[in-house]
Amino acid sequence: MSVVSTPALPSTEPLVFAQTLRRWAPGIALVLPATLFLTVFFVWPTLQMIVLSVTQRRVDGVLIEGLTFDNYLRLFSNDLYLRVLLRTLRLAAASSLVAVLLAYPLAIAIARGGPALSRLVTITLVAPLLVNVVVRSYGWSAILNNAGALAYVLKVTGLSSSPPALLYTEWAVLIACVHVYLPFVVMPIATAIGRIEPSLEEAARVAGASRMMAFLRVTCPLSLPGLAVGASLAFSLTAAAYVMPQILGGNFSPLLGTLIEQQVLTLSDWPFGAAISTLLILVVLSVNLVFIGLLNRHFSRWTGGAK
Repeated sequence: MSVVSTPALPSTEPLVFAQTLRRWAPGIALVLPATLFLTVFFVWPTLQMIVLSVTQRRVDGVLIEGLTFDNYLRLFSNDLYLRVLLRTLRLAAASSLVAVLLAYPLAIAIARGGPALSRLVTITLVAPLLVNVVVRSYGWSAILNNAGALAYVLKVTGLSSSPPALLYTEWAVLIACVHVYLPFVVMPIATAIGRIEPSLEEAARVAGASRMMAFLRVTCPLSLPGLAVGASLAFSLTAAAYVMPQILGGNFSPLLGTLIEQQVLTLSDWPFGAAISTLLILVVLSVNLVFIGLLNRHFSRWTGGAK
């Protein structure tokens, strides 16, 4: 009895792989330049900074090969550095909160206002971005000093004969950060509100809700994705700010950015400056991940998991 052997069918895996690659090729071609750019100019320098942060430095400035955590032990054992870290986080959180409170009325005007009002508010927000942040910081310095415009207005109106000293305080840094980073909060929130169907707000009003209640129960929950983006941007940019704390806070209210500049450029202590920079990145990233995770959880609960 003879056995008839059937020829083996050719494998279809190479064909499937080729079809998948052909389907994903346009997307890969679009993403590849940005990926290479970020890898070369962001990921690689960040990895170098992390390695430098665990490098030991002698008194004469020579770097010693080998890994050490002395820079981080020095960072956490000194009360001065911990106070600067807490001040940075406090100002970043306050800047995000104030910016969000100011952003919602402006975002609603952009998303729900008429074309003329929307364009006017958008131009008013975006136009200051054309001015260098150094110039804007010196402008606030001229306004907030004891002989500046704010003091003059308070004296002329009789509100205060001795205006409060705001320059070189945390308040000055907070005001400038909110002013500079407010557009980065308004635009994501305005985009999120623009995607909300107006009929949902109208249904809430028909059901008897006031404008404030409709905003709190409908508009605000559904705009949480934009709020998460805007608040995280304001927090990250404020925590990493250098120019405004340096000009408006001086040596009285330094943030981590000012401390990094002093360690790297003034003291030439690159490993310790890298350790502070690494700590700043980790803290800001952790806070943003926790904040965005909480907002996404509440967003999913309020929307019933609908996409």
